[in-house]
Amino acid sequence: MSDVAIISCRSYDEGEVLAAVERGLSLLGGAQQFVKPEEKILLKLNWLTGDAPEKCVTTHPAVFRAVAQVLQRAGAKLSYGDSPGFQSPDTAAKKTGCAEVAEQLQIPLADFRAGREAHYPEGKQNKKFTIANAVLDSDGVISLPKMKTHAFQRVTGAVKNQFGCVPGALKGEFHVKVPDAYEFAKMLIDLNSFVHPRLYVMDGIMAMEGNGPRGGDPRQMNVLLFSTDPIALDATMCGLMNLDPALVLTNCAGAEMGAGTYRSEEIRLLGDPIEPFIALDYNVNRKPETDAPKKQQPNFIKQAITPRPYILAERCVRCGICVKMCPVTPKAVDWHDGNKQNPPSYRYERCIRCYCCQELCPERAIQVKVPFLRRVLDRT
Repeated sequence: MSDVAIISCRSYDEGEVLAAVERGLSLLGGAQQFVKPEEKILLKLNWLTGDAPEKCVTTHPAVFRAVAQVLQRAGAKLSYGDSPGFQSPDTAAKKTGCAEVAEQLQIPLADFRAGREAHYPEGKQNKKFTIANAVLDSDGVISLPKMKTHAFQRVTGAVKNQFGCVPGALKGEFHVKVPDAYEFAKMLIDLNSFVHPRLYVMDGIMAMEGNGPRGGDPRQMNVLLFSTDPIALDATMCGLMNLDPALVLTNCAGAEMGAGTYRSEEIRLLGDPIEPFIALDYNVNRKPETDAPKKQQPNFIKQAITPRPYILAERCVRCGICVKMCPVTPKAVDWHDGNKQNPPSYRYERCIRCYCCQELCPERAIQVKVPFLRRVLDRT
């Protein structure tokens, strides 16, 4: 059985969050189960990019503060950080409000700018990663993900948070090397198993629904989740979203690869009852993926049935972030006509459907739509 603690927390009031964190950790055996005095522990936050906390894109600084305070009392020597999709870690730390907390608690920002090659012979999909120095130089990692939706993997939570352990632009290379969604999920499981966080504390007090992980809408969920099993934690998050956890590829891959369980009969829920927190109308993709995790389809079929990103011209400010983040060469999204007075456009025959453009658009100008053929097939 995998334990997941569900703890009610209705605001980011520092005292309320601290009490909730203390309660959640106590249900799992206390902070001493996860850290020892003088150990170097990295708090891996979720900084997709440097957005203000109220946008619900990143781990809230109040959650960072509470977890850090409890672990410091247990004697751990902490560092913190993440590798954003763009911007520097220093900028993200300031804009998310975490730098101020870190300064008050005297916690240094860890090195997520550079990394070293790390071999993982046990990997099923990937046996070698470049991992941020912050991770490799620590004795252990505590992961603090955010509860959000995601265009590529439906949701982003405990498992996907470790993708930020790959520094900088190297993350985009994985989308090119591993364009198939299920293989990408298996890569994330290998990465998560290599980093092997000791504990996951998910910020779901204010979550994100809809066009996540950056362009969605805040959704009050009033909950913090705690577990040592990232698959069970993500499955519990799915339950709160009224989403079948078997539809999430990282859950399926994780169970297949022995990284955890998403099956409800194998998960023991602790703390508060789950039922009051379930949002039946949570805006998340619940459509079955009939061809996953089957063998990857030929490209012309993939182009015809796979959801594609598109730009809302009235929202686009021509900042070029989507062009910068597109990992393929030549670019799938670009000013193909050379006129930067207009929004960029797509050449879908080049697009690998990684949704990096949608993920990081600061103006919520990129949406994902389902092609006509796919809509027809879904109705049959």
